[in-house]
Amino acid sequence: MKKLILTAALILVVGTTFGQTLQKGNLIGTHVTTVDLKPDVTMEQFQEFVISKVIPEMEKHYPGWKAYSVKGIRGENENSIGMIYVIKSEEHRDKYYNEDGSLNELGKATQEKLNPVLEELEKLGTYTTTFTDWLIL
Repeated sequence: MKKLILTAALILVVGTTFGQTLQKGNLIGTHVTTVDLKPDVTMEQFQEFVISKVIPEMEKHYPGWKAYSVKGIRGENENSIGMIYVIKSEEHRDKYYNEDGSLNELGKATQEKLNPVLEELEKLGTYTTTFTDWLIL
């Protein structure tokens, strides 16, 4: 329950901070990321690369998507990092993903366009992600 409340509060803060309003039918993806940094790389360097390089490239190739890098400061995911995706609708997500969460053909082609920036990111560290998609009712 705490996680749900924290996620809802974070979504509201993101929406109001950036002047966006969430609308019925929007999809919110909350991703918690575990990072294994390369030697001599800091988490700040990793996050700055995500914010300055990965997010702009991703938003360029996924129209109707907006991404935010986040850091857990309290609660179950304190000291964790993650991403919040605001997607126009389930249909916008489903253009790229199958029902089981795997990439479809368009998703694979789009991901190929992101590979150069993701390969750069791998020089800083590797990561795994768990996620939940939330539908605005």
